[in-house]
Amino acid sequence: MNFYLKDKPQIKLALILIVLFGTSMLVNFGCCAYSFTGASVPEHLKTIAIPIAEDRSSAAIPGLRELLTDNIIRKFIDDNSLQVTERITANASLECVITSVTDAPAIVSAGEEITSRRLTITVKVLYKDLVQRKTIFDKSFSNYGDYVPADVTNNRDTAILTALDKISEDILLAVVSGW
Repeated sequence: MNFYLKDKPQIKLALILIVLFGTSMLVNFGCCAYSFTGASVPEHLKTIAIPIAEDRSSAAIPGLRELLTDNIIRKFIDDNSLQVTERITANASLECVITSVTDAPAIVSAGEEITSRRLTITVKVLYKDLVQRKTIFDKSFSNYGDYVPADVTNNRDTAILTALDKISEDILLAVVSGW
């Protein structure tokens, strides 16, 4: 076989690339599949209720509270550390209130032209252990999404989704690793 590969440098190169690619895939998939499942959540907490968030901000963005709730639920389902369920059967609850949405210039170029805006969302979260009847934490999370103001509607919507995704990830991490 060694004699055969000497005569075919393309096959030798292909085999080397396949081995390198295969090794790279194993390393990458190993890292991406990590979850906090059971890492820090107490044994008695198996389920969590996540009611629809309240929106007490003055921004009046239609569907914002539903988008936040759906994002958080999706993060918990993907992480698989706590099963999302109804409040009646839940061991824990996560109540969220959108307290503010701000939209301000982020980058101002020469001539005072705004080239980027930053949309920041702040959410107050109350996380309760319903089994031991105690508050685990009551704190605010804030994150942002930037957008170019040229096409305000589409870019602003993308910034909202980005901010909500970041906040949802922050909330999940606080719940599953904050012990």
